[in-house]
Amino acid sequence: MRRSGELPYSWMADNTRWMRKPQSHNSLEGFLNEQQTFYRRDLWQDQDAYVEIWLEKDALAGVLMEATRKWDVPLMVCRGYASVSFLHSAAETIRDVNKPTFLYYFGDCDPSGRDIPRAVENSLREMAPEADISFEVVAVTDQQIEEMNLLTRPTKSTDSRSKNFSGESVEVDAIPPKELISICRSCIEQHISGPELVRHRRIEQAERETLTQIVANMT
Repeated sequence: MRRSGELPYSWMADNTRWMRKPQSHNSLEGFLNEQQTFYRRDLWQDQDAYVEIWLEKDALAGVLMEATRKWDVPLMVCRGYASVSFLHSAAETIRDVNKPTFLYYFGDCDPSGRDIPRAVENSLREMAPEADISFEVVAVTDQQIEEMNLLTRPTKSTDSRSKNFSGESVEVDAIPPKELISICRSCIEQHISGPELVRHRRIEQAERETLTQIVANMT
């Protein structure tokens, strides 16, 4: 489907293979031109909240990044049960931000998929006990399964947590990509102050123009 143009290539990710190369530039002028294009001011420094999107599967990272990239929000891909190192690093960030923190979780509706967010939330609260954390599972929910008539699959009896889970399982992949993006955007945008966003964009534009002037003065 990607080869035929029906799906964007970015909607599926292969994060197990890497190209490693130091970043380099043709000249200082080229470097500044590039920074002028890609420069982004921290959107959340003047907002009253801190937001993260948590995702069980890295195969869907390219989908949710359409929303998280736009709003400068961390996308935390835990690939199943997150490692202690990953959780500790996340907890340190939440602690250091020192703002009300809102975490939104996207994962499967199956025995492990229902238990992973519990493990993530409990670990973060344990590792950052003073932080003001709100944690919400936004996909897959029982309501979404019913309203979207999502495709189900038999629950794996080999999953050690299946004895506490009833019914069929549903993968987060069953939710159409555009709907996942919409859910993600809604989670983020409710925490963005309109007046602060206008001020942020005005300052960001002025700083980009400063970079443009620096490049112009070099030529």
